[in-house]
Amino acid sequence: MRAREGEDQAFAALLQRHKPALYGFVRRYVRDGDGAADVVQESFIAAWRSLYRYDDRRSFGVWLRAIALNKCRDRARRLAVRRFILGENDDGSAEALAQHDLEPDGETSLVANEQRATLQKAIDQLPAKLKESLLLTYFDDLTQKEAADVLGVTVKTIETRVYRARQRLAELLDRSAI
Repeated sequence: MRAREGEDQAFAALLQRHKPALYGFVRRYVRDGDGAADVVQESFIAAWRSLYRYDDRRSFGVWLRAIALNKCRDRARRLAVRRFILGENDDGSAEALAQHDLEPDGETSLVANEQRATLQKAIDQLPAKLKESLLLTYFDDLTQKEAADVLGVTVKTIETRVYRARQRLAELLDRSAI
């Protein structure tokens, strides 16, 4: 791999290729556009610094998502500590204030945005292990094997977590429909 040998252009090409998908994954996880951009940048910096440890038998995209997931977890811990120390509630957090872009085509987009917001709220209520497995497989289109590699667990564990996440989501969405 030319990037591992220090070729800046090769690494830049890798970043360009993986940035949109990585940003999409991180954006769904942190729910804040600015925060997601920060996490993606931190992930690329960490990847550059750790490139010598990259095993090219593994997908670069999967390796990069594993780094980004760790950065997302770090950010969540920092925000939790900040909220605890400063007494900020979740309604005032950057994630809660982040809003989906509204499309200008009226009632249809409003309903779709409400449905997305309801789904996102339900996903946010999932335990981290279930949320991560669901985001990686359903929303980031990784195979269960790739998600297992990112999370450092077995494929069976991913299968179980996704099944439980879907069950829990169905329960949460049923409750919100009442």
